[in-house]
Amino acid sequence: MVKVRLATPVLQDNDEAARENRELFRERGIFVLNLMSSPGSGKTTTLERTIERLPEGLRLAVIEGDIYTTRDADRIEARGVPVVQINTAGACHLDARMIKPALGDFDLGAIDLLIIENVGNLVCPAEFDLGEDARAVVLSVTEGDDKPMKYPLIFRLARVALVNKVDLLPYTDCDMEQLGRDMALINPELEVFPVSARTGQGFTLWMDWLAEQVRNKQAASQR
Repeated sequence: MVKVRLATPVLQDNDEAARENRELFRERGIFVLNLMSSPGSGKTTTLERTIERLPEGLRLAVIEGDIYTTRDADRIEARGVPVVQINTAGACHLDARMIKPALGDFDLGAIDLLIIENVGNLVCPAEFDLGEDARAVVLSVTEGDDKPMKYPLIFRLARVALVNKVDLLPYTDCDMEQLGRDMALINPELEVFPVSARTGQGFTLWMDWLAEQVRNKQAASQR
């Protein structure tokens, strides 16, 4: 029997590119967030509401990852934010080697915060380090409360969970207490923000957290 080992070299190459990306972000003092979710969670709408509530003077850029189309990037560009689209043409995730050339389309000296909206998928994106400072996962209550236990890796590696569409809770069977217990069991350090990207509910705490991360990254780069 012949065994072909592919995963290790692929991940090793990715990790090397991620280290290079991370060093570049460190030098520039850019806080980088890898935003992940399943399709339909409201990830892009969450990003749009985040843009609306950015503190004055905080400079944002966005990398949009999709299998096909530029529809999400078009929505971000319409809000006046520098954005680069990456189409994976079938791949279910972004990797660090895709991010590196995309950075050349930005003026990195004019960015405080870079948000990478990953391809909608709760499995593959969790496997690939992009060089980010933190990962956030968006989970909508309409998906149910069983997703953390079904897809634990993405919750284990995330620093933040945005539980979206809480305005629809009365119309779902999602048990928020059970959801919270499961996420805490998987990742006791996970910060959870119940939000509604449609109404803006819960975004104050989320924006406070995000602004603090940017300040901390900038302070660390100046030491």
